[in-house]
Amino acid sequence: MNQSRSNTKTVGMLIGVVVVMGALSWAAVPFYNWFCKVTGYGGTTNVAERASDVVLDEKIRVRFDSNVDPDMGWTFRPMQREMELRIGENAIAFYEAVNTTDQPITGTASYNVAPDISGYYFNKIECFCFTEQTLQPGERVEMPVSFFVDAGLVDDRDAGRIRDITLSYTFHRTEPAAPKQAALEVKTDRPVN
Repeated sequence: MNQSRSNTKTVGMLIGVVVVMGALSWAAVPFYNWFCKVTGYGGTTNVAERASDVVLDEKIRVRFDSNVDPDMGWTFRPMQREMELRIGENAIAFYEAVNTTDQPITGTASYNVAPDISGYYFNKIECFCFTEQTLQPGERVEMPVSFFVDAGLVDDRDAGRIRDITLSYTFHRTEPAAPKQAALEVKTDRPVN
């Protein structure tokens, strides 16, 4: 009887460990994404709803970089190599993508900034990277990114001397999201076999 109780207790503890480990695994990705957005870790940028209210006289240079996965079937490049703007000033940069294949291709852009700590102050208002992009065979598009570098950068003990930031995108091939359809009820006068 005592052995049976001990086995039941051990099994219960093992099940509890498995449940806790599963919950932690499930929460790891959202927690990591939240951590990166809050801290700018890994060059993760912020999303802003509107342009900055504070524009300084100090200048900053933003360089633009682009990459594509080898199996993407696109060419992808920044339409300007760099831009000099005042800290806090809203700017719009453009990237060009061309589908060089004979089939529609959908892609999603991942992004970061360097140095990593500048991600905490780099704010995007609108960006092609927020949604997946589908290009038809031979289609060429210009994709905008609207951004600003927050004036809080100059007061940051670690990031205050940064005056050059590189914004980098990499396009990855993805499967297009399935279109949402309402369930249809099919009515027929014929009997179903």
